Amino acid sequence: MNAIETIMRTAPVIPVLVVEDPGEARELAEALVDGGLRVLEVTLRTEAALAVIRRMNLVKGAIVGAGTVTNKDQLDAALSAGAEFIVSPGLTEPLARAAARAGAPFLPGVSTAGDIMRGMDLGLEHFKFFPAMAAGGIPALKALAGPFFGAKFCPTGGISAATAPDWLAMRQVLCVGGSWIVPTGANPDEIRALAAQAAALAG
Repeated sequence: MNAIETIMRTAPVIPVLVVEDPGEARELAEALVDGGLRVLEVTLRTEAALAVIRRMNLVKGAIVGAGTVTNKDQLDAALSAGAEFIVSPGLTEPLARAAARAGAPFLPGVSTAGDIMRGMDLGLEHFKFFPAMAAGGIPALKALAGPFFGAKFCPTGGISAATAPDWLAMRQVLCVGGSWIVPTGANPDEIRALAAQAAALAG
């Protein structure tokens, strides 16, 4: 099992986090880890994202990665901030090769057969299926998973607590990504409870 597969198998759900205030980062990570979700994806969608990664890395047991990484400069910045894995919304050869050179566990986004073929040509077999619902949902991923039976997936985009078990029931789905675990305005106790529910999910 390689590094990205180990990360994907750590918990059934990877929280996809958009955090504006670094001051909230540590408490948020503690609530998620306490609830049973150790793998945290901090998206590079805010100016605070790199500071958030640094703060969350202080939480014992947290495995903190960077999401929404689209180029080598962002990859380098995320790794310098302590990101332990890299998630991208898409797949480009320059980014994939840069991640490989850095030795960074890498989960690129795919939504078509061509995307997956390009990834496999680069030696990859673990992918984020994104945007999961907009790209056709479970029927689309089932259609792709057939010919690419060696590929493993983390669907992300439009998945909820109600639909996650259906995705997780697929043999090639190792985990799902979701933002429902940290709703706007939720306090740490609420987040901890939602994380515990997510950590208990099974297909």
